[in-house]
Amino acid sequence: MSVFPKPYADSVAKLRVVCGFALVAAFAWFAHPDSRSIIFGLPVSVAGLLLRGWAAGHLAKNMTLAEGGPYAYVRNPLYLGTLLVAAGLVIATRRWLLAALFSAVFVLIYLPVIELEQQHLSKLFPDYAEYSKRVRSLWPTLRPAKSRAVFQWKLYLRNQEYQALLGLLAGEIFLIAKVLLS
Repeated sequence: MSVFPKPYADSVAKLRVVCGFALVAAFAWFAHPDSRSIIFGLPVSVAGLLLRGWAAGHLAKNMTLAEGGPYAYVRNPLYLGTLLVAAGLVIATRRWLLAALFSAVFVLIYLPVIELEQQHLSKLFPDYAEYSKRVRSLWPTLRPAKSRAVFQWKLYLRNQEYQALLGLLAGEIFLIAKVLLS
């Protein structure tokens, strides 16, 4: 049973990029970092980035069901990693308004997109229903499903995960510059 009506979920999926640009603008406008907030936020963002990278190296989109690496712990490690990257950046900005905005976008945009992807995967892979019973969507399990999958750099590169690294670097450089120029 779908939590979000299909027309809403389809429309929201198209808004993801637009919302991303709006979040970047809000981030740039409202951020008020200091060196301490950057020091506390950076490890959270790096943890998210590492999770995303680990996931990308196990993801052969639409070819095989990803069940190894972080997918043995959580069904949506890329989205969980994105959430951690955003949380780290929000910590660095010292703005609760941005925390509320990022949270609202995650709930209103990303959760429907996750649901659409789950519907797509269940149609594409017959084993997805069983996998989704064993592994939770966004809350990692402490007992991973067994898998022999190994990280593959070619998948990491094919999935262009280095773009997330570049985005985080740009965000951190911006925050550091804001501290130095204030």
